[in-house]
Order: sequence, then structure tokens, then C-alpha cells
Amino acid sequence: MTRIVHDDRVLATDVTVADSLLAKARGLMFRRSFPEGSALVFPFDSPASRTLHMVGVPFDIDAVWLLEGRVERTARLSAWTGLGRATADTVIELPAGAADGIEAGDVIRIDEYRSDRQSLHS
Repeated sequence: MTRIVHDDRVLATDVTVADSLLAKARGLMFRRSFPEGSALVFPFDSPASRTLHMVGVPFDIDAVWLLEGRVERTARLSAWTGLGRATADTVIELPAGAADGIEAGDVIRIDEYRSDRQSLHS
């Protein structure tokens, strides 16, 4: 299992990794909800300008662009019309409000953990 952690705060434990081209293109489009504790992670092989759009997404989200684990940018993206861009090697989408208090330069960890919640690696 995977979790997203900022400092000592767990942002998400229901984490989906968009690990295919189709999953990355689809993102959160056409989902009816994005429950608290959820996250969608977009890993990339190298840093580049990464754009997110909210076409087909009927709820607001928080987006976090990471470069080598450090936050480059955060943004609240509005349902249907939101658009955001930053350089990143990883992008994380979270329910609106989940990224409150996260700022550029902060460290975000994507941890693997066992069901007993002991960290396997950071």
C-alpha cells in the first residue's frame, strides 16, 4: 500500500498511481467523487513542464507538482475550468483542501507501507 506524507501529516492512504499513458491522460475525468484520504499520483521519467486541466472533472482538487520530492508549486484547481502548470517529475492530485499548508520547497514523501502501517521505505 502507498501513502502520501507531508512532514508528519498523512495526506492520503488511498493512493492510485497513474502508471500508463492512458491512466495519465484520463486522470480524474468522469469520476463522480474524490473522497478525503485519496490521491492520484502521476510519476514521470524526467522533469518537464507538466500541465493539468479539469475538463471532465466535476469537483475542485488540490494539485502538487514535485521535483525530486520537493514541492515546486501547489494550486487549487476549479471543477471543469481549472488549469495549472509547473516543472515536475511527479504530480499529485488530492481532494480540495488536502494540500492546505503545503508550500514551495516543502518535502512530500510517497511511502510504501504494510497493513500494520510500519513504513517499508521512504
